[in-house]
Amino acid sequence: MSLAAYIMEQQALVDQALDRIVPPETQSPESIHRAMRYSLFAGGKRLRPILCMEAARTIGQRLEGIETAACTLELIHTYSLIHDDLPALDNDDLRRGRPTSHKVFGEAMAILAGDALLTLAFQVLAQLPRADCPTRSALAAELATASGTTEGMIAGQVRDLEGEGAPPTAERLEAIHRAKTGALLGASVRMGAIYAGAAPEQLTALTCYGGHIGLSFQIVDDILDIEQPSETLGKTAGKDAAQHKITFPAVYGLEESRRMAGRELERAHAALAMFGERAARLHDLADLIVHRNA
Repeated sequence: MSLAAYIMEQQALVDQALDRIVPPETQSPESIHRAMRYSLFAGGKRLRPILCMEAARTIGQRLEGIETAACTLELIHTYSLIHDDLPALDNDDLRRGRPTSHKVFGEAMAILAGDALLTLAFQVLAQLPRADCPTRSALAAELATASGTTEGMIAGQVRDLEGEGAPPTAERLEAIHRAKTGALLGASVRMGAIYAGAAPEQLTALTCYGGHIGLSFQIVDDILDIEQPSETLGKTAGKDAAQHKITFPAVYGLEESRRMAGRELERAHAALAMFGERAARLHDLADLIVHRNA
């Protein structure tokens, strides 16, 4: 199966699971469920749940129900995008090629939609039917840590917000993006491994892989913000420079940023050596992250 066909198949699995998990628009209160589904089904790449499912397959011991666990990553990711687009934060009008949630439903409902997706993620993990209590607990802890205020997504968002207009140093850059983007991408791989019952050395290898793809993703994201138009990105291009954000091109320049992404890709591939052919799709996903155009 080609990579494009594989991605489409996995996206369909994720979308089917999300449709089961999220209340329908007809369920009261209808307004919040419309807002949740508007952003959730706006055509995202589903990269995080796909990474989670593929990491579980690479371990291969326990797979039934993995798509349900994986969907919690998309719930968290989408909540973060809804809130990130609000006027108090990045103040963006475009996301995934559509008007942002607050432009359609108003700020109050957008905030509540994000809150609802966040809450639902942990409800789903607590009720996973195919996982035992220790596994459910470990998955919830992993997702909460990756989303939180120490070295998780919110920590990175705070540093990003507070760094606007500050001198773009390598130290500030790493502190922002290892947490803001890298933490949730890394958790995607780790959660799949945990669900599938990975041995400690397997979890260590996949954690290393997740760290490298997380960093390479953000490097490429920063490059694309400069080089691609809004129509290709599905979000407003050039926002980073306009808001004086600390980015990889701002610190290292475009060419060195490209070289850095390439080095991170090589390290991600190397981290998978112990898995052999079982990790073929994880290799493909790493390549996709670095060579994508949106």
